[in-house]
Amino acid sequence: MKKDIDRLMLEHQIDALFVCGSAQHNPAMTYFTGGVHLTQAELIKVVHQEPVLYYASMMEGEEAARSGLKVLSYEALQINQQLEQYKSKPVQARAARYQRMLADQGITHGRIALYGMIDAGSAYATFRELNRFLPDLEIISEEEQSLLLLAMATKDDLELERIRKMGKITTEVVSMVADFLTSQRVSKQTLVKSDGTPLLIGDVKKKINLWLAERNAENPEGTIFAQGRDAAIPHSSGLDDMPIELGKTIVFDIFPCELYGGYYYDFTRTWCLGYAPDEALKLYQDVWDVYQLVTGELKVGAACPQYQKMTCDFFESRGHTTVQSNPKTENGYVHSLGHGVGLHVHEKPWFGRNADANDVIQPGMVFTIEPGLYYPEKGMGVRLEDTYMVTEDGKIELVAPYPMDLVLPMKKV
Repeated sequence: MKKDIDRLMLEHQIDALFVCGSAQHNPAMTYFTGGVHLTQAELIKVVHQEPVLYYASMMEGEEAARSGLKVLSYEALQINQQLEQYKSKPVQARAARYQRMLADQGITHGRIALYGMIDAGSAYATFRELNRFLPDLEIISEEEQSLLLLAMATKDDLELERIRKMGKITTEVVSMVADFLTSQRVSKQTLVKSDGTPLLIGDVKKKINLWLAERNAENPEGTIFAQGRDAAIPHSSGLDDMPIELGKTIVFDIFPCELYGGYYYDFTRTWCLGYAPDEALKLYQDVWDVYQLVTGELKVGAACPQYQKMTCDFFESRGHTTVQSNPKTENGYVHSLGHGVGLHVHEKPWFGRNADANDVIQPGMVFTIEPGLYYPEKGMGVRLEDTYMVTEDGKIELVAPYPMDLVLPMKKV
């Protein structure tokens, strides 16, 4: 949680956090600002001090203030006047601006950790120049085990409520998709629209985006709506020009977020429209069984990787290859069991090979459970996924319940 940041900074020997970029679709900046609308900003958090938000445009002063943070404009620091000498040297101008901001916070040496979403080339040139201005400053990137990801791994009550709301929105839209699909006419095993043309996967994705937008949510990373063989490729999004057919497995993995890049939700169901072949039913039963096994064993204090091992052991007992017995397998169980969810759709805690000692179920965590089986040569794949959260009193809750039926009966023949 945010209250842990100072402790984590001390443990990681970090004197200040430096966050760059806009406040939209920028998890590190959104984490501190709450998602206000800023097109260009920097945030500095010095250990044991409150964060300070610097904004570029005077037109965005009120937006910056909505963050509840201490805010300063470039104008207030007289930054623009100071940078006149760098008018034709944008890299040096940015580096000098950062130097001025850091000096304003008392940082001229020590270790600062970088966060935020900005152009990689521009960032590289700017921070290299900043190091020339401040040779006693050590600029570091902590990557996957960063203190900010460790802080984000547990959520406060407001964050949990925002994720609950996204769960409700997500399952509402999923229900609308199910109703839409099952209300279509069928011709020769293919769903057809009122004009007699096939209903395409791309048509469904457009509906999903519209229904999310109507609920102040968005789909920045797209939707997986993959049918048949594509359903057996875990990250295949599905071909937009493919007609939707009866009896084929459809992996529907939807992971929307609040408008402008806020908190995510993650959810998957596998459907067969009209009927399911016997082999798909068997795969589905195996995935459903391991989902029930794992979710029945979740408990606070447990190491997340133990549930990955539980899943692999179960699937192998049913005759499936897993990443435990063959890390390179493309058939059977090919991924990890889950991951954290928050301002990133994938964040700590980790359940797979990238897990570490910090990946232990704790109050405030939000994570997915998503076992799956995939057989491209059979033209079918199955995955079930729900998002769980751990309340302050240690109760593990399913965020947004939704039916797990494989077969969706068609309402029209």
